[in-house]
Amino acid sequence: MDQFLITGSSRISGEVTISGAKNAALPLLAAMILAETPTTLHNVPSLQDVRTLIELIGGMGIKIQKQDDTVTCDTKSIDNFYAPYDLVKTMRASILVLGPLLARFGEAEVSLPGGCAIGSRPVDQHLKAFEAMGAEISVENGYVKAQAPKGGKLLGCNFSFDMITVGGTENVIMAAALAKGTTVLGNCALEPEVVDLANMLVAMGAKISGIGTSTMTIEGVERLHGCEYSVVPDRIETGSYLAGALMTRGDVLTKKTSALLLTPVLEKFEDMGATITSGDDWIRAQMKGRPKAVDIRTQPHPGFPTDMQAQLMAIACLADGTSTFIENIFENRYMHVPELNRLGASIQVDGHTAVVRGVENFTAAPVMATDLRASMSLVMAAATAEGESLIDRIYHIDRGYEHVEDKLRSLGVNIERINTNA
Repeated sequence: MDQFLITGSSRISGEVTISGAKNAALPLLAAMILAETPTTLHNVPSLQDVRTLIELIGGMGIKIQKQDDTVTCDTKSIDNFYAPYDLVKTMRASILVLGPLLARFGEAEVSLPGGCAIGSRPVDQHLKAFEAMGAEISVENGYVKAQAPKGGKLLGCNFSFDMITVGGTENVIMAAALAKGTTVLGNCALEPEVVDLANMLVAMGAKISGIGTSTMTIEGVERLHGCEYSVVPDRIETGSYLAGALMTRGDVLTKKTSALLLTPVLEKFEDMGATITSGDDWIRAQMKGRPKAVDIRTQPHPGFPTDMQAQLMAIACLADGTSTFIENIFENRYMHVPELNRLGASIQVDGHTAVVRGVENFTAAPVMATDLRASMSLVMAAATAEGESLIDRIYHIDRGYEHVEDKLRSLGVNIERINTNA
């Protein structure tokens, strides 16, 4: 289990190129299963979750390979519709193969998923929608077994999600693309990654209207073909590196990204005192003084994203004044709080609310990463602290940040990976 050794007191500044979004790449990879002809996907990040999903898809007999940032996929040789626990247990997004397999081949057996322990993320909304489309669903020994109705085709339906679910929206629009008839989906997630998936499905021949709205209408087609497509930039990676500038009175330019994906976060950065400038494919954050305190309430898109809550909290720890955070998405998403407090922060949590009283600086300490985004907040905090901090369980950060040490070093962070097995 690798660790990061970070020597603090860095000023985070420089340029960094943003990778493709993990949360977009994973559903796009799953969507390749729908195509009868080869598909090529560009700007795919080199991350553990991506490697896991490619291995899972390849285990079905599909020819899929990644070279640099490009993945090619040909489904002609598929010989099974099974996603085993050994692969699915590490990553929730594995459930996204269920919809494509069920829609195209009429059957699937997929293990219930794992992933970050940040709260309850049940797949019941996925399964309820598939049942509304005529599928027979059973859960046995930790596996979801799904069978399309007689004739092997899912049936279009009217379905509204009980709660906003990104994965559920993605899974069901993939399934509906090949269903017989028209599906009208209500209370859809609006995240840019959902929009990216819908746009790729259209490039594959799907008929979808209402993309980017809460109601999408999918007119099922007989078959989908392959296409060439590029993954949208990672808005959370972008925000994470820009956050480093605010914490260290630095100056960070992120390239190959889009300010349109990050509006609520950039507004909070400006509220905290940063100067934000942007162009078609770049965003720059410049910070001169101590951050100002802010209040943050996480919401589904287009509200403030839960995946940036930990990074903003790390900035608020150094702010002049008291900030209040209300986490509305995941009930266990304050696991980074004790670790930030070990670094000298002053945070108190009561249920969904965290009150952050700003301190002058962090102090070095050994800490433990608790989930993917929290791990980056600890890295940034350690980079500002005086002395050496050892961050344990960094496999979390490897799941979501491509070439993280190289990018951090390019921004002036003194970081070293320690392999504890060496």
